[in-house]
Amino acid sequence: MPSTRALLASLSALALSACAVGPDFVAPVPPQTTSGPLLSAADPAFSAEQAAEDWWKLYDDPVLDGLVADALASNTDIRVALANIEKARAGLRGSRAGRLPQGTIGAGATYGRLPESQRAAGADRENWTIDGGLEVGYELDLFGRVGRDIEAARGDLQAAQADADTVRVIVVADTTRAYADAASGGARLAVARRIVGLLDRSLELTRRRYEAGLATGLDVAQISALRDQRAAEIPLIEAERQASLFRLATLTGRPPAELPEIASTRAVSLEINRPIPVGDGAALLARRPDIRAAENRLASATARIGVATADLYPRITLGGSIGSTGSDIGDIFSGGPLRWLLGPLLSWTFPNQEPIRARIAAAEADSHARLAEFDGAVLGALEETETALSGYAHSLERRRSLQSARDQAKRAADITDAQLREGTVDSLRVLDVQRTYAEAEAALADQDAQVSRRQIDLFRALGGGWSS
Repeated sequence: MPSTRALLASLSALALSACAVGPDFVAPVPPQTTSGPLLSAADPAFSAEQAAEDWWKLYDDPVLDGLVADALASNTDIRVALANIEKARAGLRGSRAGRLPQGTIGAGATYGRLPESQRAAGADRENWTIDGGLEVGYELDLFGRVGRDIEAARGDLQAAQADADTVRVIVVADTTRAYADAASGGARLAVARRIVGLLDRSLELTRRRYEAGLATGLDVAQISALRDQRAAEIPLIEAERQASLFRLATLTGRPPAELPEIASTRAVSLEINRPIPVGDGAALLARRPDIRAAENRLASATARIGVATADLYPRITLGGSIGSTGSDIGDIFSGGPLRWLLGPLLSWTFPNQEPIRARIAAAEADSHARLAEFDGAVLGALEETETALSGYAHSLERRRSLQSARDQAKRAADITDAQLREGTVDSLRVLDVQRTYAEAEAALADQDAQVSRRQIDLFRALGGGWSS
């Protein structure tokens, strides 16, 4: 007994003095320049306020709010991401189990015949042998293999959670964009039908003038061709609008037939008519879940270097077993043939450790790759955001020019209406000016749709929406 106590005391001391081999994870620090103001955010279209998390609520549209809530609750991509979190959580639970004793219960029964020379006096040569026992082992994590494995599993879980947040960002942006495209499609359809109506009137008037000898067949053919060209655009716009609604149904986790009818009634482009809060580079890097996922993957890869390195050193397991063997089931519980063992087990791969060193080198290379992915995620986030900022600012500039052109075309239409009442111009001239006005409205409607898309692209680049 004294020797047993001494052995246990020695092993306990070793366990307490254990150290984790391999590098400790240190969070990478992005370049200082990435934390300053965003280059394209100086435009008056933006403000330095922190970007909104629930950014879609800035549109003040209850229908959109409900669709986004449905998408966050039922989208299939989010469900997959949540399942991946549960998978990673199970992996962490399995790694933590390495700190607990592992037990195995075994039992068996065999029937056999012993050689005459091995038969005990008075015993049968043929009989049953029944064996049962319990084995318990506990690994003394002297070099941190189990601890590093837990670190790696924890990094995998946190990366899976960040991946789920990234999916939420994408789903919210895609849902808002599908709704915005459907709304813009309604606005574009209204303008397209108005243009066709005006061309119908122009065609009818030109035919009358042709019958009166005041126009040529060429005039009729030209107006007819233009009318048919513009009418051919209506089915295309309608198909794009329907595709947006079908996409919206998929994003919100429902068949197209179950999409709320109100989602297809809006015919005004979705837009926020005030400066967009964008924050700065530091806030962007802290908010983007893809950067957080890349950092957690780097932490996991760093921990796995320690897991591989621990195999260079002995693995000590404190084990024990208790069991019994007899010729029938009664002997197992009688206590007579009881056996027990207690002692440490040392396992060490030596002297050929080249396979272990190869695994260490592979783990180090993997950590280098994860570091490069982190750097790429930072640079990619800045590129995406700067591009979105620039694209949105320039789309606003183009829309201002198209608004000016539309206003001038409207002014020309008002003037010709007045001249028509005074009798100084004919109806065909008035219809031609009105058609020009309608064409300017069509171009503006197309640009309004583009502004909506650019705006949503910007919010997506800013990384908001996942925290809800």
